[in-house]
Amino acid sequence: MMGVLGLAAPDVLARQALYASASALVVLCALLVLLAVRHNRRNADALRVLKDFTLRDASPVLVTDADGDVQFSNLAAQRRFDQDLDQTLTGTLETTLANPGGIVFRLKTRADLEGSARESMVTRKGHVTLSVHQAGNNLYIWRLEDVPGGAQAHEGPVLPMILVGRSNAVLFMNEQARDLAGGRIKTLDRLFKTLPVVPGSVCDIKGPAGTDRVLVAEADAGAGRRALFLLPPGTENMATDGWAVFQDLPVPLLKVSPEGDIEAFNRMAAVLIGHTLEHEISLSDVMEGLGRSITDWLRETLAGRAAQQSEFLRLKRADKEVFVQVTLNRVTENGKPALIAVLNDATELKSLEAQFVQSQKMQAIGQLAGGVAHDFNNLLTAISGHCDLLLLRHDQGDPDFSDLVQINQNANRAAALVGQLLAFSRKQTLRPETLDMRDTLSDLTHLLNRLVGEKVTLTLNHDPVLHPIRADKRQLEQVLMNLVVNARDAMPQGGEIRVTTECTDLNEPLERDRVSVPPGKYVTVRVSDDGTGIPPDKLQKVFEPFFTTKRTGEGTGLGLSTAYGIIKQTGGYIFVDSTVGNGTTFTLYFPVMEETSIKAVAPREVIKKPVAKHGDGVILLVEDEAPVRAFASRALRLRGYTVLEADSAESALKTLEDQSLNIDVFVTDVVMPGLDGPSWVREALKDRPDVRVVFVSGYAEDSFSETQMKIPNSVFLPKPFSLSDLTDTVHRQLN
Repeated sequence: MMGVLGLAAPDVLARQALYASASALVVLCALLVLLAVRHNRRNADALRVLKDFTLRDASPVLVTDADGDVQFSNLAAQRRFDQDLDQTLTGTLETTLANPGGIVFRLKTRADLEGSARESMVTRKGHVTLSVHQAGNNLYIWRLEDVPGGAQAHEGPVLPMILVGRSNAVLFMNEQARDLAGGRIKTLDRLFKTLPVVPGSVCDIKGPAGTDRVLVAEADAGAGRRALFLLPPGTENMATDGWAVFQDLPVPLLKVSPEGDIEAFNRMAAVLIGHTLEHEISLSDVMEGLGRSITDWLRETLAGRAAQQSEFLRLKRADKEVFVQVTLNRVTENGKPALIAVLNDATELKSLEAQFVQSQKMQAIGQLAGGVAHDFNNLLTAISGHCDLLLLRHDQGDPDFSDLVQINQNANRAAALVGQLLAFSRKQTLRPETLDMRDTLSDLTHLLNRLVGEKVTLTLNHDPVLHPIRADKRQLEQVLMNLVVNARDAMPQGGEIRVTTECTDLNEPLERDRVSVPPGKYVTVRVSDDGTGIPPDKLQKVFEPFFTTKRTGEGTGLGLSTAYGIIKQTGGYIFVDSTVGNGTTFTLYFPVMEETSIKAVAPREVIKKPVAKHGDGVILLVEDEAPVRAFASRALRLRGYTVLEADSAESALKTLEDQSLNIDVFVTDVVMPGLDGPSWVREALKDRPDVRVVFVSGYAEDSFSETQMKIPNSVFLPKPFSLSDLTDTVHRQLN
């Protein structure tokens, strides 16, 4: 190609440069061809030498390349494998080894690092050793040797032998074991009646003729495998080993030395503690959580100084969390002291205890949040109210107007934060209405797309027939935004957030996460992501307030706890499923509205904003917080009302003793020292039944809704309220 370009080039220098490049490429290609030929010839020479050297070796030898393809097999290998000789080493060894692929890979990896490797294994024909050596750049020499003294070297009867892997899968059984079991088995539970199999114990096995008893002996077979030999039980085992009496007891037992080493254990203890339980290991290696040295506890028990001989400990199991109650008893054997430990599975007890503590903690935090929200709402009412009074005296051209607007806006933001606290404590005031989730999500889609950004795709999938639910639309939108924002934050590199709605009909209670969802029809909303996921140890804490998996400064820890409170107060349920590395799914269950309920719902009455004509009426204002009372009285007087103030219920009743006073509206706080709002209002209405009432409170309306229903002509105004909120509510009551 360079030569053609050189002929076509008009410039002499360019033509010479192209000719030189073409010549260099030709020389380079020739060198590469020569190197390849030399490499192949060298490999062929090496293979020829290996053939001559190993052809008449007494042991089977196979030479392979790096991919495991057999390049040469000597006479011994051809005689031994015969029809089983395959093009690959793994295929050739399939009838000899239980797992040839894993063994070959393991040995080859070690040979690449160290130059050679070898491993001894138990097969159906006895013990063998497989070794490998590197030979040249791309050749490996594999040699299979029979080990003298193995099972095949004995001239007596061969013992039944089972080769078991790490997961108790049966990798191999010799003929004697197959005869005893009645055929080939895949797992130990198909042969042994009880698991785990304790070496040195007599076990019952299921054979073709019924139940047999065998003494189990164990030998290490390498690479995490075990060889189990099944021996005749004999008649002397029960007499020589008294601990065998306890093997079949339905109570987990341990025999512990004064130094804390486990000397013996029965089968139930092995099941409870797991595969980590072995002879001559320390008790502290399998248990923890005492709060002090386990050896000290054992020593005190042996000396009779232990305050209590029973303790709750946690097992060091990697697969699950297990708690045990350990009771120690001192015994003497052959004049030497020892301890017998009786174990009881206390996992369920500790789980119930943890649930109770958690519920108490959540209740306490909820009460604290509600109390803080009440006091904070009083402060916000005073701040925003006096700000409204200042705004009335400043127009938009005033230099201070923008500062006042900032104060007002930040007071509203603080009010939203208080709303989150009330949502978590389930003490907020909800405004439920009939909703179609498709319409709600459709109205929210534009905002959600702005929240997730460009890297994340938001996908909505709706059930074509979706029943209506009853919920507070504003609060439900807050829940959905919280879940979508969390899903976005879990995918910093981008991904997809899927919001799926569908109707679910539960024919039986749904039991999960210590919650029972009753049967019925539900609308479910699933918010799924492909993010980092939540670790199992943190999954049960995600709904706790102030718990967050985000870095410092990236989250308040109130988002999911707020969502939880809103969903529970709505009458629904929320669950979370997560796998680390695969993502998280939040599932919301909302009860479907019955058809009768839907028909009974009247259309929302559109309340026209009252005309700003005020001034007729006498108001009795009862508020124990002086700043709130000062703002409210000034706001009402600005609208022309006559305002009588009282700082307590008792003071209000004393004012009403004057029968000449004509009161039109009571404006009263709900929670006050002494008599509360509803109590004094009921007393006052006995003499003044036509007076209308406005209840104000920093708590939620639900906290006294039943009491309010018993008081005629009363309405509720939640704190914090603005000047116009207060005056408009009073005006509606008067008109």
